[in-house]
Amino acid sequence: MKAGIRVRATVAGATAALMATGVLALGAASAAPAATAATTPRIDLGVLVVTDGNAWTEAIRQQLSSEGVPTTVINLNDPGRPTITSSYLSGTLANGTPEGHFQGVVLPNDIGGGLSPSEMTALANYESAFSVRQVDAYLYPTGNVGTNAPSYAGPLDGSAATVTTAAKAAGFGYLKGTYNFQGTAGGATSYGYLATPLPNTPTTTFTPFLTETIPGTTTTGTLAGVYNNNGREQMEISFGYNYYQLQYRYLAHGIVDWLTRGVHFGYWRNYLTADSDDEFNADAEWSQVGKCTPNDTACPPGTPDTTPSRMTPADVTYAVNWEAQHNFTLELLFNGGASSRFQVNGVDPQLAAFKPVASKFWWVSHTYTHQWLGCIQDFTVSPWQCVTDGSGNTEWVDYNTINGEITNNIQWAQANGIPIEPDELAPGEYSGLRILPQQPVDNPNLVQAINDNGVKWVPIDASRDPAMRPIGNALGVPRHPIDVFYNVSTKADETSEYNWIYDSAANGGSGLCTANGTPCLAPLSLTTGWTSFILPVQINTMLGSMVQNDPRPFMFHQSNLSGERLLYPVVLGALTAYRAVYATSAPVVNQRLSGAGAALNSQGQWAQALGNGTVSGYVQGTTVTITGPSGTSVPLTMPAGTKVGTSKGAAFGASYAQELSAYTTLGSAPLTLVLKATAYAGGAATAAKIATTTRAVKSTATINAAKNPAALPKGKQGTAILNAVNGPATTTSGKKAVARP
Repeated sequence: MKAGIRVRATVAGATAALMATGVLALGAASAAPAATAATTPRIDLGVLVVTDGNAWTEAIRQQLSSEGVPTTVINLNDPGRPTITSSYLSGTLANGTPEGHFQGVVLPNDIGGGLSPSEMTALANYESAFSVRQVDAYLYPTGNVGTNAPSYAGPLDGSAATVTTAAKAAGFGYLKGTYNFQGTAGGATSYGYLATPLPNTPTTTFTPFLTETIPGTTTTGTLAGVYNNNGREQMEISFGYNYYQLQYRYLAHGIVDWLTRGVHFGYWRNYLTADSDDEFNADAEWSQVGKCTPNDTACPPGTPDTTPSRMTPADVTYAVNWEAQHNFTLELLFNGGASSRFQVNGVDPQLAAFKPVASKFWWVSHTYTHQWLGCIQDFTVSPWQCVTDGSGNTEWVDYNTINGEITNNIQWAQANGIPIEPDELAPGEYSGLRILPQQPVDNPNLVQAINDNGVKWVPIDASRDPAMRPIGNALGVPRHPIDVFYNVSTKADETSEYNWIYDSAANGGSGLCTANGTPCLAPLSLTTGWTSFILPVQINTMLGSMVQNDPRPFMFHQSNLSGERLLYPVVLGALTAYRAVYATSAPVVNQRLSGAGAALNSQGQWAQALGNGTVSGYVQGTTVTITGPSGTSVPLTMPAGTKVGTSKGAAFGASYAQELSAYTTLGSAPLTLVLKATAYAGGAATAAKIATTTRAVKSTATINAAKNPAALPKGKQGTAILNAVNGPATTTSGKKAVARP
């Protein structure tokens, strides 16, 4: 508490000195046009983001982009940036209607992070005149924003935060109410300030949105809230964050919704699809002795064989019960031709167990025998190369082989009661799809077979192709790899291989971390390493992607459904963590490959439309108007009660997170939506005076390093992880072959 007193004294002294010297100026500029009842303002749908490149402002900008909200970005580090003036922010239409060019404003902090006093005044006047809200991405709390100076300044790792009732009523209703900051108490991955609000006055109020108990006291402090100064509303955030930290991810959509008053372009969901590859096949098992995978990768001489892992009837029953218990459907990628190799008296026990319950799962063809479908490989060199003919042309696996792998698997599924969507195809090992540097293009024979068989959706590796791309007439759907390896069915084998990839040679690892200049991990205990370290990391990776409006599936293997069943604690851990924070109004969207592909494709098409500048929209009173080329699919999010066409029209969209949203296809006439209440009423033409100084905030290296936990290391270490997740494309024979049995 003494430190907090010293902070208050320092701020008070500095403020007094600045006022005495006239440095702390209260700017004045021309007022924005006033909005009256006779001239209800028209507000264009889009957000102004003013950024100096810091992690927190960029986090909000990235969230707006991920949801599909149009933004105009002013880079404060660009000497040629536009100057913010009243005419930049607003104007008047020919019929005298005031027009606001932005429906919300994002600033680095309450004084603009480098904007001039006149620019700040222009913003304040604009926001007051048009009822436009402002988010101050990270600031030091002071009386400038309706709070006392901080009573606490320091790390927030592991601390418990509460989303207030007021916040839930203002865009954050999709949250249950409490969550913890990432990390453990005493850690240094977060930093923030806890302050208490000043008493309300006739013209100013402060409404807490996110609170915590101030350490060492029973007093509630504020980490985020809304300062209302004579009708002008600013959301103040007093902790640092980057785009990937969960304490921000939970709030991110609410910030967008509050900023835009729930009326905006864009579509937001939280997704999770979990794939299990190689069903009806078997996966080779890692050798702790040889640090390799016998019968799949090169092993030291004398390495004993390991027993391949394959699901049993008991594993099938467990999967069905687990799905029902946790309200989640798994997606199984299958190799029907492998089933015959495991028959007992003419019957495959696993297939017999799946047949009565096949409808409980989603099924995707993974080709009939999991054959390699790319170029003919030359293993006499390392790394392997594509074989070429005498003219230097690449030699490819032929069309008939590929077409047979596709059609035979579909026919097998139909004959055995496995429900599939024939327009989904997952080549084994992603083979036939481009792989750099050896095979820079897709096998043209695969592309032809995809077209001939009407395939629309093809999984691709998100670590190599993070974005959707065309593969003939189909679209590639990126899938996240995860550090639960294809060749492990036990915690000990998983930990052993994890140690091999991430440990130094001196500690018994591969040494790839040293070679790549990345930090090496200390060896994990084969007994406890899975539970204490690997599992929490994988849960965090999955959860982080779930809450990023990211529909890309996660990839596991059937080996992870057998033995000690390593898939389940990862998926359940992520689901449990999610459901502890999010209300039932925002359920996880669990969908099959085609659904994930459709969601990604819609996002991509909208990003292209935004880039082309062909769609625009505005809100005036209770009416939202959207214009653009006929046939354009436009994502829109609106408050509950919104109607199409008139106030008595059909309900708009689908309900999610206590709001309505949908992709809507435009016709030849503008689209009209009618809100239950006026979103932007307009207000005073001139804002209350604003301060032009504030204390600099503190951050940490972790906050500033906006690192995606799902991203893979580059170089040899990343390759090793890919091989461990996907399985290598070779056998020890040095010939073209199926990588796994």
